[in-house]
Amino acid sequence: MDTPGIYFPTPRRLNPAIPEELRAEFSEARTCFDAKAYRASVMMARHALERTCHMNGATKGTLQTKLEALEKQGTISGDLTEWADLLRLTGNAGSHDDDDVSPEDAKDMLDFTEALLNHLYVLRARFDEFKARRQQKASPNNT
Repeated sequence: MDTPGIYFPTPRRLNPAIPEELRAEFSEARTCFDAKAYRASVMMARHALERTCHMNGATKGTLQTKLEALEKQGTISGDLTEWADLLRLTGNAGSHDDDDVSPEDAKDMLDFTEALLNHLYVLRARFDEFKARRQQKASPNNT
């Protein structure tokens, strides 16, 4: 008879296309979440958002101003702008308010931060490659 075992799921890893410093900050946010340090998790995820702005050329002003700059330059738009702003506000609540950060808010903060990073560093590059392939196929020189 086999001895029953306990298996823990392998933690999700961010795509290697995401810069190492952002992956490290996100990993720290996830470690805080796993330790039930939800306020610390939210603050680390917010810090990853701030660093993302810097790495994409938005370096001046408040985080809100930086996110607006990313939107103006076309780096984020639509839902991503709304997500990023709500992440900013949730991070602010974690660092400034006396209210506790709920596990649900911290989990959402991690999920949407991961989605934003994937969009900026993984999906955008894949889409650009796909678009270039399609344009090359459509090129009259390719017949």
